Amino acid sequence: MQTHPYIIVVASEKGGVGKTTLATNLAIYLKAMREDLPVTILSFDNHFTIDRMFEINEPKGSGTVRELLMGTRMSDLFRLGQYGVGYIPSSNGLGDIQYRFGAPMTLARLLAESGVTGMVIIDTRPELNVFTLNALYAADRVLVPVKDMPSLENCKHIFTFFDRYGIDKKSLSLLPCLIDGRIRFEGASRDQKTLLQSLAADRGYHCLDISISKSPKVESLGTNPDGKIYPVLTHARGTEVFKQYALLTRHLLREFDETQEPRCQVNNTFDRERYLRQKESYLARLETLAEDCLICGMPLAKHPESRSFYYETSDGGMRGFLHNDCFVEMLCGTLYGPYDHSQGISVARPMIIENAGKSLSLFMPGVLGDIDILDFRQFDPACRLIFRKEVLLTGFVGKEESRSRHRLNLLLNRSQVGFAGRLREGSWLVVHPVDPANPEKVLREDNYQALRQLQTKIVDKRADLYPSLPTYLS
Repeated sequence: MQTHPYIIVVASEKGGVGKTTLATNLAIYLKAMREDLPVTILSFDNHFTIDRMFEINEPKGSGTVRELLMGTRMSDLFRLGQYGVGYIPSSNGLGDIQYRFGAPMTLARLLAESGVTGMVIIDTRPELNVFTLNALYAADRVLVPVKDMPSLENCKHIFTFFDRYGIDKKSLSLLPCLIDGRIRFEGASRDQKTLLQSLAADRGYHCLDISISKSPKVESLGTNPDGKIYPVLTHARGTEVFKQYALLTRHLLREFDETQEPRCQVNNTFDRERYLRQKESYLARLETLAEDCLICGMPLAKHPESRSFYYETSDGGMRGFLHNDCFVEMLCGTLYGPYDHSQGISVARPMIIENAGKSLSLFMPGVLGDIDILDFRQFDPACRLIFRKEVLLTGFVGKEESRSRHRLNLLLNRSQVGFAGRLREGSWLVVHPVDPANPEKVLREDNYQALRQLQTKIVDKRADLYPSLPTYLS
C-alpha cells in the first residue's frame, strides 16, 4: 500500500489550452472509476475554478493553498468536495511567498510530509514560475496540453527544466487538447491531432495517442445561467470528449498501479538519507573543534559568548573558534600597524573590528632563506581583496618564550608549524567571522560547504590575481 501521494501535474506556459478543464475533470473521472482511491486537487492559479466546482455549502476553514506552501500539512487543509473529490481551497496571495522556494525541491518535501495518499492533481498557472517548477519536480506524471504551434513551441522550456535537473522525461507527456475534428489537411498529417503528434515527434517530445476534442457542449458547462461549473462525466454523456476522458483516466490508473514508489517518496527517502549524512558530518566537525583559543590558550567554554571567529587549516586538521578580543588585538597589534601603546589605536580599532567582522582573513606562510614570512590578506564576501600585508616573522624560530610574546606568533605556532619548528609552506589558515550567539552554525552542511567553496576560490585565484608574488609565496 502506498503511503505517499502520486502526483499528476497539468502544466503549460500557454493559456487557453484547457488546463483547468483537464485537471478538474480528471479528478472526477478518477474518483468515479475507482471509488476507494483518494483523489485531491489543488491549483496555483487564482481563478478559483476548483473552489466553484467542488465546494460544498458547509462552514469554511481558514486554510488555503497558501498555507500549504507555507508548511501546513495538506491533511490539515483537506476538504471533501463534490463528487467525493478532496480539494485545497485556492488563494490569490501566493506572490509574496515565492521567496520560500529558492530550489524546486521544496514542494516535493511538503507533499511527502502531507499526510495524504492516493492521487493529487495540481493545476498550475500558464507560466513557469517557481510554483510550477516545484510542481514539475515533484510530479509522477506531467500532462502538457497542446492545441496549436505556440503551445507546442512553449513546451521546450519544460523539457529544458527536466534536462537541467536530470528528471526522467518518461513522466512528461504532451496531450493534444481542444482538437477540432472539422479541420483537415492534405498529406500524412491529415488532421490537427496527427499534425501535433508529428511535430512533437520531430522535436523529440513524447505525445500521447489519446486526445481531447473541442466540444461546444463541454464549453457550455462552465457558462450557464446557474453560474456553476459542471463536469463532463455527468453533463456531457454521449460526446466524444466523454469517451476520451475515460480512455485517459484508464491510462493514468494503469500508470498509478505500476508505480511502486511515488516520486515524492523517493525524494523524501533520498533527502532523509542526505540529512543523516549531513548530520554525521556536522557532528564530526563539532567533535574535532579545539577546546582552547589558539591565541590566548584559554578554554573557550569559560566565555562561550566571546567566540566571534572561526578558523580552519587548509588540510582540515585543525578547526575551532577564537575569542573576539584576541583576534582583534592581534590584527591591531601586528597586521594593521598600530600597537597597543599607540595613540592611534583608539581611532583605528573600531574600523579594524568592523572590517574583520565582514571579511575572510587568509594567513599564508612562506620561507625566504632563513626567515619565516607571512602573506596576510583579507577578502570581502565577493572575493575581492580589501587588505594585504607581508610580515617578516623575525624571532619566530627559537625558544618558546620568544614566540609567545607575539599574538600572531602564537596563532601560527599552534596551527602552521611543521618539522623543526618551521612554518609549513603550501599550508594556510583561514579565519571567518561568525555569529557569537550561534557560532556552531558555520559548521552546518550548507554553510560549511559555502565557506569551503569561498576558501578554495580565494586560494586558487591568488596566483592569477597577483602574478608578481615572491617565489616563496607562489
